[in-house]
Amino acid sequence: MFVGALELDVLLGDVHSLKGKRSMVRPVLAELRRFGVSATEAGHQDLHRRALLGVASAGPDARHVTDILDRCERLVAARPELQLLTARRRIFGPED
Repeated sequence: MFVGALELDVLLGDVHSLKGKRSMVRPVLAELRRFGVSATEAGHQDLHRRALLGVASAGPDARHVTDILDRCERLVAARPELQLLTARRRIFGPED
């Protein structure tokens, strides 16, 4: 079994409150979960224009996990209301 973790640091567009931030982040997380991953806001909760999204996936081989995390990263990068600042990923396998 392989487990992959992806951190996406994003800058939000025209947001002026934490309530506005939640209304932008919540649909993105729901869309990510359609890929069968766990997704959450994992950081920057006190900043209204930044979000750190965490995504985790498990699968039978590293290729499968990498493909899913690639799709998640592309989905977030394609959102016009978000600017993807950084993406960090790690894949853990049986030897780790």
